[in-house]
Amino acid sequence: MGMTNLFNKSLTIDEIKKAPVEDLFSSLSTGKTGINSQEAKNLIEKYGYNEIEEKKINPLRKLLGYFYGPIPFMIEIAAIISAIISHWEDFWIIISLLLINGAVAFFQEHKADNAINLLKQKLAIRSRVLRDGKWVELASKYLVPGDVIRMRLGDIIPADAKLFDGEYLLADESALTGESLPVEKHVADMAYSGSIVQKGEMSALVVSTGMNTFFGKTAKLVEEARTKSHFQKALIKIGDYLIALAVGLVVLVFLVAMFRHESLLETLQFALVLMIASIPAALPAVLSVTMAVGATILAKKQALVSKLTAIEEMAGVDILCADKTGTLTKNDLSVAELVVFDKFTDSDLLMFATLASRIEDADHIDNAILTSAKASDILEKSKSYKQISFKPFDPVIKRVEATIEDNSGAKFMVSKGAPQSILALVLNKNGISPKVEENVRRLASKGYRSLGVARTNLQGVWEFVGIISLHDPPREDSKDTIKTAKTLGIDIKMITGDHIDIAKEIARELDLGTNIQDASQIIDKTDEEIQSVVERADGFAQVFPEHKYKIVGALQAKGHIVGMTGDGVNDAPALKKADVGIAVFGATDVAKSAAHIVLTQPGISVIIDAIQESRRIFQRMNNYAIYRISETIRVLFFLVSSIIAFSFYPITPLMIVLLAILNDVPIMTIAYDNVKISSSPERWNMRKILGIATGLGLIGVVSTFVLLYIGMNVFDLKTGPLQSLIYLKLSVAGHMLFFVARTRGHFWTVKPALKLFLAIVTTQMIATIITAQGILVPAIGWHDALFVWGYALIWFLITDFAKGPIYRLLEHNGLNRVNNK
Repeated sequence: MGMTNLFNKSLTIDEIKKAPVEDLFSSLSTGKTGINSQEAKNLIEKYGYNEIEEKKINPLRKLLGYFYGPIPFMIEIAAIISAIISHWEDFWIIISLLLINGAVAFFQEHKADNAINLLKQKLAIRSRVLRDGKWVELASKYLVPGDVIRMRLGDIIPADAKLFDGEYLLADESALTGESLPVEKHVADMAYSGSIVQKGEMSALVVSTGMNTFFGKTAKLVEEARTKSHFQKALIKIGDYLIALAVGLVVLVFLVAMFRHESLLETLQFALVLMIASIPAALPAVLSVTMAVGATILAKKQALVSKLTAIEEMAGVDILCADKTGTLTKNDLSVAELVVFDKFTDSDLLMFATLASRIEDADHIDNAILTSAKASDILEKSKSYKQISFKPFDPVIKRVEATIEDNSGAKFMVSKGAPQSILALVLNKNGISPKVEENVRRLASKGYRSLGVARTNLQGVWEFVGIISLHDPPREDSKDTIKTAKTLGIDIKMITGDHIDIAKEIARELDLGTNIQDASQIIDKTDEEIQSVVERADGFAQVFPEHKYKIVGALQAKGHIVGMTGDGVNDAPALKKADVGIAVFGATDVAKSAAHIVLTQPGISVIIDAIQESRRIFQRMNNYAIYRISETIRVLFFLVSSIIAFSFYPITPLMIVLLAILNDVPIMTIAYDNVKISSSPERWNMRKILGIATGLGLIGVVSTFVLLYIGMNVFDLKTGPLQSLIYLKLSVAGHMLFFVARTRGHFWTVKPALKLFLAIVTTQMIATIITAQGILVPAIGWHDALFVWGYALIWFLITDFAKGPIYRLLEHNGLNRVNNK
């Protein structure tokens, strides 16, 4: 076993396991009051942060990685062939462009990696720690051996720790041991970093952190499974389509060259660079940069993306199942009304509820009760009692329980929780049940939650003390945000564990629709019946976590893309099953780890902001797909047709490389482009993308052939200048084509982002100077260069006006197909 430093002692894990807790505390100068901030700082300097070290890639090795793979390999082969056939100028230019392209890709992806690392820091687990004698919440990386921490339901245990206070913990250690059944832990047991608290609540002494923990020693054996989203799969399909098209046309060029007995080496060089121009080399960089930039923007809107693939899925969400508490309401509970039973008074009710609460847990219900108790001096009076034991809230039995000792040494028990759970404890439940249910319904009709309170008498028999009603008002922005969601084609269904009358009242206040169903409506029914109930309902009340899972499955079975919010440990399965699992503000560590998106601000408005931003990202990638396909069709079809029809190579291999790199580099700034978001959920429509891209591409082919005719027969240009003329047209018109492809309407309907516009203008000015002045390519002069700009601009306007009819034709045909089906 490795050594674990606990201040001035070096003990093995086995020694710590066997050592009595008091002996461990006696070795610390601070005892059970928690260490102070200065000692913690010294220990971090000595032992490092409490985090698992990730394998870091050497930046130089990462940079070199951009010169491996299919695209760089083909460019390198083209350079070698240039050397073999003694085209040294082409050789050095191609090598220089390869280096520039690699450096730009490295820089862009490095920025994307930095954005993702920043998100990881914001998603870091936090822990309740006793520092300087006070309970505070800290990022778990700052834990040190000797810290006293508090762990409760839903927490991911942040370090190896020795349990010393509390009744029990039920810990899921499957991530460490592979054992599916949770392990019960008691005082003096070890709790291991990475385990999940499924039940119970205890305090513990941290004994190992970071790489010294049991999880740290085995972390190197674990690899994260990576799955591709629909988004990535669609873009890969586009890439495969373009590659297949290029290969087919290149084979055709080879066959023609062999038939004409042309130089196979020169044909091979041309074929390679033709492949380079056709394959979307910038696609991986565009995808990663766009996703990372989008994730950074979402982070500013208080939505942290833990899985980048969720960005695409969120753009397609058409149903959002939203928690009532904390999402639609403020989660700012206050005591509204007290209802007492039998001999008990309001003071008794509030006192027993206070004794069944813990200030260090920072629980919302406990805080509301303690605030009310403090206002009436009951909190001060409660200090004369001693809490002997405490059973935290259990979501299965829906109550908490504590054993109390008074001044005389007499002991009794108190419990608070769901009224029906508390009612089940008392002997006279049949007699008082109607009164309890009547008051719960009455309070629920006002939008109040009910909390039952009971205590044991001298004989140890439970007595129902009364009901505390809690008010959680709707958030001020919820009503307007729900209206916005409806205009975006999103149906919001309210999900709550509260009474159905509370749910209906809140739904009425928020204009959500009052067809609220009890969760019992989706039990013991066929799948078809459940799907029908779930799709029609405006929301569900008295919901347990397992019901959420059923609701998500039923909606997905009906073809919906579902977003689900959650905060508890038992919400994790539903969050994972949902297309987009959203851990709301204040969620447990387990819920956060299961979710795709973690909210750092309460309310539903942040979710709608995230959906809108996701649709922007989707639209940018959709625009890129249309542009990339149409650009490939435009260049490939023109070049191959020219070679076959006229035995003429309209541009040189060097020009193709220049075209590929100068046109791809600025397109990376598409991540910052302005777009008009859709008023309905987004879906990939490959038929429409291919249709519009083909139409725009073929117009480009026609325009280039017309210019070729003008260059040959009107300007009477020789081969070199003619090739430069065609190159400049392909370059300038290529980026003008992007301005056409990026909008559904006319190009002026959405202003491009300044960063994108300047990047495109800069690269095209470079291309113009190169051809006008004869740098690297034969000169054509400024007169012909300006003519090309004017010619490209005219065809740009023609293409833009032709785009509308193409879209309408595709949509008309698509509608006819649907009607025929």
